[in-house]
Amino acid sequence: SPLSDDRIEELFEAMVIARPYDHKSVSLQRQGRLATYAPFEGQEAAQIGAVAALEPRDWLVATYRDAAAMWRHGYPMEALFAGRTGDERGGAPPEGVPVLPPSITVGGHMIHAVGLAWAEKLQGTDVVAMTMFGDGATSEGAFHEAMNFAAVFETPTVFVCQNNGYAISLPVDKQTRSESIAIKADAYGMRGIQVDGNDLLAVYDAAVDAVERARNGGGATLIEALTYRVGPHTTNDDPGRYRSSEEEEAAVAADPLRRVRTYLTERGRWDDERQATVEAEASALVDAAIEAAEALPEPEPADVFGAVFAEPSVTLIDQRAEAERWR
Repeated sequence: SPLSDDRIEELFEAMVIARPYDHKSVSLQRQGRLATYAPFEGQEAAQIGAVAALEPRDWLVATYRDAAAMWRHGYPMEALFAGRTGDERGGAPPEGVPVLPPSITVGGHMIHAVGLAWAEKLQGTDVVAMTMFGDGATSEGAFHEAMNFAAVFETPTVFVCQNNGYAISLPVDKQTRSESIAIKADAYGMRGIQVDGNDLLAVYDAAVDAVERARNGGGATLIEALTYRVGPHTTNDDPGRYRSSEEEEAAVAADPLRRVRTYLTERGRWDDERQATVEAEASALVDAAIEAAEALPEPEPADVFGAVFAEPSVTLIDQRAEAERWR
């Protein structure tokens, strides 16, 4: 499915916007304004390219490192920031946004994605569920359960493994003896494909094919996107303890944003002035989202009782009343 230059330009703008979100989030954490943060710099093509293949009605079930993908598929940026401050309201997507809150539990969310896809299939819709995870998640039992169930029941699920080389400090060659992550799909009777995760067009093409197969009853696909995590695992991590500076420098040279910018520049679609304009707009957009997240009014203690059941039980009503009395 070839992409038009207009569409490539649109997706590149999303990648450019994602970069200051990532950098500013790290700065906010250093200032004590965010809790632990997981940077995704270097993985923008894998995230933006994959979700670009989805329709607005399709589900996205992603992780703590997938803010770019979640935002691109409709999750408000201010909600992503709010969640990182510890405000649970950040975990409540707006009505009509089919994106689950970011999963902290490694691998567990893949099962949720398969469940959503199965539910859609049982209801006779053509909605697809995409789930994103890292190479480390493939060592979790949940990965096996999700893959096996999706294959057996032919659920419309697209598994996107962003293989960024490390599960915290553990390199992928210590994670598995398999030749690749993609080859694991063979054991489940599922289609698997490995792509250059730093190539926006390659990721998009693989994702479009997987989504179309899922939507048309072809079952699940596992995509392994080979990419690199330029920053630390989280802001609590020191990658210098397990990675060489030469390795990191080579990864920076393979920056996925640089690739797309070079392509668009050669096509006469991009220049330094356009880059500066988009970067300024991106910075303002991110700043506005931060401001909105930090301007949320403090929740009331009794609010904790409002998100348990659609219709509160007698016990909850009594407990809420007691909480109000002790204010």
